[in-house]
Amino acid sequence: MSERASALARRLEQGADALIAVATELTEAEWKTRIPRDGRKIGVVVHHVAFMYPLEIQLAQLLAKGEPVAGVTSATVDEINAKHAKDHDGVTKMEALEALRRNSAAAAAAIRALSDEELDRAAPLSLNANAPLTCQFMLEDHAVRHSYHHTARILDAVQETMLGLRRAG
Repeated sequence: MSERASALARRLEQGADALIAVATELTEAEWKTRIPRDGRKIGVVVHHVAFMYPLEIQLAQLLAKGEPVAGVTSATVDEINAKHAKDHDGVTKMEALEALRRNSAAAAAAIRALSDEELDRAAPLSLNANAPLTCQFMLEDHAVRHSYHHTARILDAVQETMLGLRRAG
């Protein structure tokens, strides 16, 4: 097993574990709080991270084979996110956490299966203006970073909500 792939997988697992820890402690009201400037409920975003892992891994695996990623743009991602938010607006904490545990474990296993050669392989990535980017970059910028990014936004939203309640009280 590649040490680099194992390290990437561990970082993904650490991020997912942190998101799980935060989400587990959320109250029902916090779970339903909308994230400022995003508009999605916190619970939907937790589920979103789980939902996106398989797609992010699939795209990275294409790059690992040296195959270009075509047709995926920021507009495509926005459409996927909007549809997901609509379809999963009422997601429960138990459903989201189970999906997050399951899909993060599968993503980590897929990353661990990659060789250093595959991590280094580059191909055009439509999401990034068809720049030839490596599989490792795709993993770090998407699957690995995803939970960290949303955990920070969730914590900010909860803090902002608490500050608003204090001011109103």
